Amino acid sequence: MRKKALITGASRGIGAAIADMLAKEGYDLVITCKNSKESLERQAGQLRGDYGVCCEAILCDASDPEQVDAMLGQIGNVDVLVNNAAVSYVGLLTDMSVEKWREVLDTNLSSLFYTCRGVLPGMVRRKEGKIVNISSVWGAVGASMEVAYSASKGGVNSFTRALAKELAPSNIQVNAAAFGVIDTQMNRCFSQEERAALVEEIPADRMGTAAEAARLVGQILHMPDYFTGQVVTMDGGWI
Repeated sequence: MRKKALITGASRGIGAAIADMLAKEGYDLVITCKNSKESLERQAGQLRGDYGVCCEAILCDASDPEQVDAMLGQIGNVDVLVNNAAVSYVGLLTDMSVEKWREVLDTNLSSLFYTCRGVLPGMVRRKEGKIVNISSVWGAVGASMEVAYSASKGGVNSFTRALAKELAPSNIQVNAAAFGVIDTQMNRCFSQEERAALVEEIPADRMGTAAEAARLVGQILHMPDYFTGQVVTMDGGWI
């Protein structure tokens, strides 16, 4: 039987690239996003057509525990969980509303609790499973004007390390991929001049691609079972 992978925030960018990578490897997929149902279903159809795998598209707000529970109850056991759903906020902390703060923390960090809590009973029962959480270099060093995002990704890193210790006796691996500047829609909020200035700071002299990010996630999934509790950085030498 083919293994099944669940990818949150999979309608575009890194999540979509990870879905394509795993489908190419023969995984059946469940892909979710919050709003872009039409885009998600189109992507699922393309993956089914290109790779002959099962791919279910489900609209699910990863920050809402009731929606996550309903989605997990619908799909059954999964072998691989990729927590990719995320939102950003760029601006002064003093200008940030309580609602926006909660949105960033709930989407980027609390969602990991909701999904992991749901999939872990099955993984523990089978004594196997892999979880990869998508993080950021800002989770380690912080970014001015991105306090909430940085705090949420710092939480992702600690969540990853702590849960890995908890689950190692059950042969479940929990790791994170921390990316620098990846050329996705999330980073297109910056002007062309700001993006150019950002690239000047990166030794590799370019942004990373979503396909490269997906390749790193694939390599983490193929690592030996002894590889767990790690936050692997890919940033073109930036940080």
